[in-house]
Amino acid sequence: MRCTAISTLPCGLSASCGPGAAQDTDEALRFAFDLQLFADGEKTEEPTAKKREDARKKGQVGKSQELNTAFVLLAGFVYLFWMWDWVYANIAAYTIYVFSNLSQSVDTENIVRIFIGIIEIMAKTAFPVMMAIMALGLAINFYQVGFHISTEAIGFKLSKLNPINGFGRMFSKRSLIELVKSIAKIIIIGLALYYVLKDQILAMPRFIYFDLETSLGQIADIIFGMAFKVIGIIFILGVLDLMYQKWQTTQDLKMTKQEVKDEAKQSEGDPQIKGKIKQKQREMAMARMMQEVPKADVIITNPTHLAVALEYHKGMVAPLVLAKGQDLVAQRIKDVARDHGIAIVENKPLARALYASTEIGDVVPQELYQAVAEVLAYVYRLKRRSAYA
Repeated sequence: MRCTAISTLPCGLSASCGPGAAQDTDEALRFAFDLQLFADGEKTEEPTAKKREDARKKGQVGKSQELNTAFVLLAGFVYLFWMWDWVYANIAAYTIYVFSNLSQSVDTENIVRIFIGIIEIMAKTAFPVMMAIMALGLAINFYQVGFHISTEAIGFKLSKLNPINGFGRMFSKRSLIELVKSIAKIIIIGLALYYVLKDQILAMPRFIYFDLETSLGQIADIIFGMAFKVIGIIFILGVLDLMYQKWQTTQDLKMTKQEVKDEAKQSEGDPQIKGKIKQKQREMAMARMMQEVPKADVIITNPTHLAVALEYHKGMVAPLVLAKGQDLVAQRIKDVARDHGIAIVENKPLARALYASTEIGDVVPQELYQAVAEVLAYVYRLKRRSAYA
């Protein structure tokens, strides 16, 4: 049934009006409650490329330290495994040389020469593995986050000295997860070492009957066996941790709908370009808005100078502004509304607020939800009464 034009908002929406006031107020409050669902404060949107790049500049990237540790240990133990005989021979030969010289004379010159020799032998045996570890560490970091240098994360901030913030970080959800991960890692690696050593521990006392080279060889085999098993476990944990860190970083960077809109507005360019884009959008919206007016649920007026057409039905994010205009355009909107039996409600403050704060195709701002809820409650109540009439 068609709704007739309403010149003013009836007193049924006021708490001080007649017998139907309580029912209308409850209905308005219910709509207000429903309209709270329109709020877009929850971070449900995937981070944009700009958001990720800004976070990257701040050092907020998803990477796993366990994966770095696994490859660094792998580089070191693979080097020692392949070069063990050479490393052992060099260290053994120099050890014999040192004790031979100390047995002859102990003076400053001899001590300095021995010390320099120790540095040289350490450089010869350790420098290659140090370079390999550094190169592999850089490669793994590059694989995880690409080429990235950020000094912002290590910059001095007074907030870092705040003990309250420090306690907050210590007992945060992230810290708790990291604690659980560390405990799990210790338990898993400890069990792996136990299963490796339980068969070897009883045989170790026999090493005292072997010569030094044989004993060291046996011990090296045990150490290498444990090391490669532990590295394998850390590698698996590192891959899982990398997946988690990337997921967690994405969760931390998620944006609200409003943040996405604001970023899109900022990326449009200088004010002149944005102004031209908005002008073009308004022209296109004005061209088709008259075709959209028949879909409206209510027309809110000033009553003569302004008119705003709103549509809302279940499943929509929020009431939608289908059309708006002033003077002649407002009159045309009201004429179309009357032709299609759409309720026209006079509410000067709301009409002015909607006209000033929205564009065609926008949703109602959150600060106007309560007022719009009252209008919609009245319109729906009017429709029900008309249906039973």
